[in-house]
Amino acid sequence: MNSPQQTAPGTGETGCAEAAAGANVPRMKILVIEDDLEAAAYMVKGFREAGIVADHASDGESGLFMASENGYDVLIVDRMLPRRDGLSVISELRKRGVDTPVLILSALGQVDDRVTGLRAGGDDYLPKPYAFSELLARVEVLGRRKGKPEQDMVYRVGDLELDRLSHEVRRGGRELLLQPREYRLLEYLMKNAGQVVTRTMLLENVWDYHFDPQTNVIDVHVSRLRSKIEKDFDKPLLKTVRGAGYMIKDEG
Repeated sequence: MNSPQQTAPGTGETGCAEAAAGANVPRMKILVIEDDLEAAAYMVKGFREAGIVADHASDGESGLFMASENGYDVLIVDRMLPRRDGLSVISELRKRGVDTPVLILSALGQVDDRVTGLRAGGDDYLPKPYAFSELLARVEVLGRRKGKPEQDMVYRVGDLELDRLSHEVRRGGRELLLQPREYRLLEYLMKNAGQVVTRTMLLENVWDYHFDPQTNVIDVHVSRLRSKIEKDFDKPLLKTVRGAGYMIKDEG
């Protein structure tokens, strides 16, 4: 039975990646726990090309051991793993006091699946299939959060709040009723609050590649969302950045 070589931090290909990135520049170090060897190799290669130190574990038990013993900045955990499933790995890490941010990858992408993953101790949840550019961006965001208090079960922009567990959206204490697509759109915008979100990013994350980038479906949904979160409120939050995309931001 062939199994992938698990390169220890600071050795082998990982060491080469660090050297190429510059010996004096601290690099993010992540662990990919994924039993699909082809998918894992693709991810590890992409992360290393981006200057990130990436290790790999092919089953839950190995992943648990490596995540417990090494100081990683981010863990990427598949839910369906041999020897120990991904959610069990995450729960056990949290019991051991390991607070490394975890991004869950899974073909199970329904709302209940995401809620279960987050409640098990995950910090983010990305359904398969996904675009590597988005995976990389999410990992970078989680890496920046390490060591900061985790308050991301609720996103806040000004007086606008989105609860990721209950899926309730409120502004100024008043509940706003959104359609599922409007909720996903707002969730992604608030996750990236203060940053420009392009139409391509929205198509990949919110529409799952189902529409052509030239379609006006995004503009229509943004318009509907804007009317719901800004109607009867004095301060606008959702802005159109001409030629770039959209941004949600509280300018005080």
